[in-house]
Amino acid sequence: MDIFAQQMVNGLVLGSVYALVALGYTLVYGILELINFAHGETTMMGSMIAITVIGALFGVAPDLPGIVIVFTGLLAAIPACMLLGYSIERVAYRPLRHAPRLAPLITAIGISIVLQNVAMLIWGKQYIAFPTTLLPQGRHEILGASITDVQIAILFLTVTIMVALVTLVNRTRLGRAMRATAQAPAVAQLMGVNVNRVISATFVIGAGLAAIAGVMVSANYGQAHYYMGFLLGLKAFSAAVLGGIGNLTGAMLGGMLLGVLEALGAGYIGDLTGGFLGSHYQDIFAFLVLILVLTLKPSGLLGSKSVERA
Repeated sequence: MDIFAQQMVNGLVLGSVYALVALGYTLVYGILELINFAHGETTMMGSMIAITVIGALFGVAPDLPGIVIVFTGLLAAIPACMLLGYSIERVAYRPLRHAPRLAPLITAIGISIVLQNVAMLIWGKQYIAFPTTLLPQGRHEILGASITDVQIAILFLTVTIMVALVTLVNRTRLGRAMRATAQAPAVAQLMGVNVNRVISATFVIGAGLAAIAGVMVSANYGQAHYYMGFLLGLKAFSAAVLGGIGNLTGAMLGGMLLGVLEALGAGYIGDLTGGFLGSHYQDIFAFLVLILVLTLKPSGLLGSKSVERA
């Protein structure tokens, strides 16, 4: 087995999850210049809801094909997280839209902690197993690397969603309204754009992406936990900043790059240090690269220097 190829595959799968969550961060920041630190917990809620629905459905209709049961869990998680994203924006962020920037930032952290505790009360502190037996278990060799059916599905689904989102933002009426609101919300409102509706739609779309990412990561690793969204959200935010927050292509690039660098760092540097800096320290490599890139290019890889919006 080719170690480099294997680490690249692992990194691309991990980076796909980071990229999906990072897109939610960058969508909201591009319009509101708000860091929604509760976004990682939305990912966690999507994973927990999907596992719960899958477990209930499997108990009621065990004869259904496994992929149908998993797909049903995904369909349950997406609207639930969309509703959660809309509620967070409507209740917690909209009243603070014109407040000093520190206020919504603190609120976002508070919402994150609230969602963690709600999940802990509902599902407990223990890890919850994802029923991976319902998923295809095939394993394939590609260019010397081993990849599972689940990982192939994750990569395919991520690319499809990314293309669909870029098309939505660049080719549709809603996308034009998003871009107009991001550039000049007051002018967009004068031109007939319902700014409140556009902002709510942005949160809803981002939450839907988070739900998909949550199901992906729990299906890949076979478990979920009430605290899983914290580090995942932090890394996805780092990926968005790395690529240039507010830039959709940058969020995708940042997510993929962060995942690959993390996998390669854990694999190769871990071997060079005799396992001392192995998988348990893989988070170090991602954040070291982030610090290095931002030191050399503070706006991120594809970001542009921002100016204060009137």
